[in-house]
Amino acid sequence: MSEKPTFDPTVLARLTGQLGDRESVSRLCAKLGEVFAEFLPDLFESELGLDVAVSYAGFETGRYGALISGLGGAMALSDCELRDWSPQFTLICDSPFIITLVENMLGAATDAVEEPEPRPLSKIELDVAAMIFARIAGVLKTAVGGENSYEILQGAPYNAEERRAPEDGSEQKHAALVNMAVGIGPVLSTFCVVVPQSVLLKTVITSPRAVQPPKTRREWSEQLGEQVRRSKVTLEARIRLESQKLETISRLAVGDVIPFQDKADVRVDVSANGTKLYVCEFGRSGARYTVRVKDTYGSQDELLQDIVG
Repeated sequence: MSEKPTFDPTVLARLTGQLGDRESVSRLCAKLGEVFAEFLPDLFESELGLDVAVSYAGFETGRYGALISGLGGAMALSDCELRDWSPQFTLICDSPFIITLVENMLGAATDAVEEPEPRPLSKIELDVAAMIFARIAGVLKTAVGGENSYEILQGAPYNAEERRAPEDGSEQKHAALVNMAVGIGPVLSTFCVVVPQSVLLKTVITSPRAVQPPKTRREWSEQLGEQVRRSKVTLEARIRLESQKLETISRLAVGDVIPFQDKADVRVDVSANGTKLYVCEFGRSGARYTVRVKDTYGSQDELLQDIVG
């Protein structure tokens, strides 16, 4: 009994529209990159008052999950969906771009900002990343779906280190990655869009006649300030204990007691993200231990800038 012939997986993917030839994918990625390069600089300049350079930096092809993991860490991701275009695509932004943007929006001079080291973003910085992804998504929506398209369902940004691969097989889809270079002053960074090739190959990319009405820098600053104020941070309280000899410390065992340094009201330094915020006194309310604010380490605006920075 002869065995049934099997198709080469690559040939089958091409025949079913899941995989395109390199020339076709290259042309579509470049077209999408041109749209980003044309519209995002004016959008950022109008809203932020910053000279942001955006240019197409090439494309890559591969399996969906492998393309994302190949970018490494220290990047922010947002998993998105556009109902009449693609049930799955991912926006990715290099952390130095977001860090630099936050520093500029909080008053730092563009030329004075040094290129930050890539690192996972804080909760506040991820909140700001959501605003950037929304602008990128807005341009993308009008380029691939037209002005009357459905709204993009934009997932909350998260650090690449926190990504968990879905178990629905979507990680193995043939995909394309559109890579964009972004410059703010001396800082050069990137953002990317990863989309299944089955979607990209059927896409008609058009240059939008207009993008959503731009916000002014003041409106953007107010939105950023509001975003910062609504962001949650973890507070830490540090209480100074009585000095002990190293010999004594090395012999401490379970149940031993170390007294507070202060004999009257116990001073507590409260901080967030490593920045001291308040001088407090230690106390108790019912069954819970508490601290009462007695003084601050700066004004409200100074505290916000220190926490974000």
